[in-house]
Amino acid sequence: MSKRNSIAQKIMTRNALQQQVMVWKAAGEIVVFTNGCFDLLHYGHVDYLFRAADLGTKLVVALNTDASVSRLKGPHRPIQGEESRALVMAALACVDAVTFFDEETPEDLITALLPQILVKGSDYSIDAIVGAEQVMASGGKVLTIPLSAGYATSAIEARILQGK
Repeated sequence: MSKRNSIAQKIMTRNALQQQVMVWKAAGEIVVFTNGCFDLLHYGHVDYLFRAADLGTKLVVALNTDASVSRLKGPHRPIQGEESRALVMAALACVDAVTFFDEETPEDLITALLPQILVKGSDYSIDAIVGAEQVMASGGKVLTIPLSAGYATSAIEARILQGK
């Protein structure tokens, strides 16, 4: 199997991911879940993802669909399409599975997967993290990770538009 095919296999439908998470949990793996747009993947994202992966043994990343990103960030986003964002995300060694969600929040996906650890950046408070209640009710943990200062897709986008 080519490396590209093995990377592409990390990109899963919601149903396939739900089955995979059940297999991982049955094997004693600790599933960590995070989500976001991850448009223009940068150092801050990569640092965050490796820190998230270190919290367990399997990292699941749920990406907002293109339509969802546009609703959140405006009609000029995403800069990269969902297929591109998913392939780049899946290419990271720390990421074990990638899926999409089109809803306003990933609450239904989190409820379906019930990861042992739900993680977001420290710009969120635990009580504001979607799915926190469900994960904690199932015995899991909800954690935040400090963000790398000075890294934001919107700042990169602004510099590009200014020609800097």
